[in-house]
Amino acid sequence: MHENFTFTVKATSGGARLGEVAMPRGVIRTPAFMPVGTVGTVKAMYLDQVREAGADIILGNTYHLMLRPGPERVARLGGLHELIRWPHPILTDSGGFQVMSLSGLRKLDEKGVTFKSHVDGSLHHMSPERSIEIQGLLDSDIQMQLDECVGLPAERKEIERAMEMSLRWAERCRVAFGEQPGKAMFGIVQGGDQPDLRIRSAEGLKELDLKGYAVGGLAVGEPQDVMLAMLDTTLPVLPTEKPRYLMGVGTPDDILKSVARGIDMFDCVMPTRSGRHGLAFTRRGRVNIRNARHAEDMRPLDEQSNCPASRDYSRAYLHHLVRSNEALGGMLLSWHNLAYYQELMQGIRKSIEEGRFPDFYAETIEMWAKGDIDPV
Repeated sequence: MHENFTFTVKATSGGARLGEVAMPRGVIRTPAFMPVGTVGTVKAMYLDQVREAGADIILGNTYHLMLRPGPERVARLGGLHELIRWPHPILTDSGGFQVMSLSGLRKLDEKGVTFKSHVDGSLHHMSPERSIEIQGLLDSDIQMQLDECVGLPAERKEIERAMEMSLRWAERCRVAFGEQPGKAMFGIVQGGDQPDLRIRSAEGLKELDLKGYAVGGLAVGEPQDVMLAMLDTTLPVLPTEKPRYLMGVGTPDDILKSVARGIDMFDCVMPTRSGRHGLAFTRRGRVNIRNARHAEDMRPLDEQSNCPASRDYSRAYLHHLVRSNEALGGMLLSWHNLAYYQELMQGIRKSIEEGRFPDFYAETIEMWAKGDIDPV
């Protein structure tokens, strides 16, 4: 039981860091992948399965949870952990990204953002202070500042305006959050694809001396090389003794390359969303289970995996389920994908501990490149 929020870097291998975030509800082994539980559920999964697959922390979404079931109701019901039966750490994002994606349904100014609910059209206002209040009512362990996330490509002037406002909002969130022993508020570096704006944002947030720092505004349409270039620019500015979280990223390849640059935490809907659409991520790269070549293939997705969905069900059956639009197909593939992501993180952590991350990196990329070969 850890009374305070602490982060320890235990080993490094090149730029990659092995660490541990300790807090009252548990320890997060880093680099960590956080499954996304948008509305208090990791889609098509039991949270027991999510835990067994290796997740130390999940993510909840402030925007969606404020609309349904509502933060005050969640608080009356004992908080999000109690409601969803997940006693381990939860990170809540601020809702900024979701509000950005509403485009025509929102109005933004210095005070915050006014928007129409996509559920019933009702009008809502979220200020930096209200975002922190909502996350407090949800009782999440790591809370994110409210920021303005700009989709790329965008005009420099627009990127700069949003970055500056996000910095001012970070300060207001810091004040609203106050001192909460055992919990943390993270700031979010913005600045789009402009290196100098990223540096200014990171330096401004560093002055606030927050418990952790996220890199936001990536995975919004830019190519991978732009994302990696922004990490190369941003990470040297951030304090090495604080955790670094890359928001909304990504594919296994994105994660591996970002770990190599010093990222500690990730979240993405990709494993579950892809699973629901028949796409599996494996040690041998991507497998589209809809393809006809799987129709009579009795091999599992991965005979070496510890996950029952990966090891115990044939491709032929998974193919049949997905082609028949059976819910079980999406459930099994989501389970497999989340387990693969956690196996990847476990492999990354072990290789950093043993000082052989560069070898693990090269071997993993080589295996993906070989692809999923048909049986002879």
